[in-house]
Amino acid sequence: MKTVNMYPHTGSGNHGCEAIVRSTKLLLGSQIGILFSDNFHEDKKYMPDVDLELRHANAEIKRFSRRHIKSLLRKYLGSQPDIFFKETMSPLLSVCHENSILLSIGGDLYCYDAPDYINRVNRYARSQGCKTVLWGCSVEPTYIDAQMRADLQQYDLICARESITYDALKTINPNTILTVDPAFVLPAAETALPSERYIGINVSPMITKRETVPGITMKNYRQLISYILDNTQDSAALIPHVVWSTNNDQEPLKALKAEFADNDRVVLVEDHNAMQQKYIIAHCRAFVGARTHATIAAYSSCVPTLAVGYSVKAKGIAKDLFGRWEDYVLPVQSLKGPDDLAASFCWLLQHEEAIRSHLHTVMPAYMQRTQLAVNAVNGLEHDEK
Repeated sequence: MKTVNMYPHTGSGNHGCEAIVRSTKLLLGSQIGILFSDNFHEDKKYMPDVDLELRHANAEIKRFSRRHIKSLLRKYLGSQPDIFFKETMSPLLSVCHENSILLSIGGDLYCYDAPDYINRVNRYARSQGCKTVLWGCSVEPTYIDAQMRADLQQYDLICARESITYDALKTINPNTILTVDPAFVLPAAETALPSERYIGINVSPMITKRETVPGITMKNYRQLISYILDNTQDSAALIPHVVWSTNNDQEPLKALKAEFADNDRVVLVEDHNAMQQKYIIAHCRAFVGARTHATIAAYSSCVPTLAVGYSVKAKGIAKDLFGRWEDYVLPVQSLKGPDDLAASFCWLLQHEEAIRSHLHTVMPAYMQRTQLAVNAVNGLEHDEK
């Protein structure tokens, strides 16, 4: 049996990354060998229950050591530029051989531009007879240039998590299948709920960076909370899903809480692991989320969901679930007035029972697509192209 090694993983402080690792381990089981992680501390904090071998992808080279200076000379003098890469990435590259499968688990690695690091790893892995898989991915079709196309063509297997990506990649690489994000099968773990009845709200710095009108995103979220307080009996639960210091949902959520500091119906939810966050999201009446994996936690729990999206992944997932993405995704770039988000949420509440019923109907077969990905990975065991 070929060993499946996972990379790149930037750390479980992004609970979407954590959800992918947990779910992939659940799906592939004992086939999983090593998780190459950039942050052991976060993984041990949030995933102590997951049996995984953790390694750093890159070697520790002490600054100004003989090896460091030698590597830098090779890199910048250009005599042997690949040697620097091979020396720094030796832990990851050492597992690239004919008895292994390299699973690229960063679902949106190709959402924005060509990732040179992944391209280099893939080229080396293939040269060593290692099978390569792009796992649960979304790819922005308009960003596919010649370099990205050449890299995508070489994968032994691409598991597209939504049909917009699948349609774009199937013409580039015939080894592309349509599946779903592995995090759809993530179990929930019981934890304390923020209120007896609440609507979940998630916002991230990622969407505020993509707004076309300065400050419009937070204005819309403030208006959304006011709408909930004025027109429902529900609390507004502010739920973070990424807590990295450089990209922290807690910052805009704390700012929103400060606007409603005297209202105990606005509750700031503390950080939890991905399964506990899913439990909290699963008990929402409805959910408005910016983070893709926060919306996946909601969809998979049959919670009526409005995604405040900025890329192909939000649109593609909603399209596959509902037949269209319009009404279910509000692109942050389209926010022009302060009430746009509240208006979209009002539509969601007007249709909440029909949406909930639809999700209960389609979700079992939709989630079953994960087995297609498992079968395809298993098929690489005997595929000697």
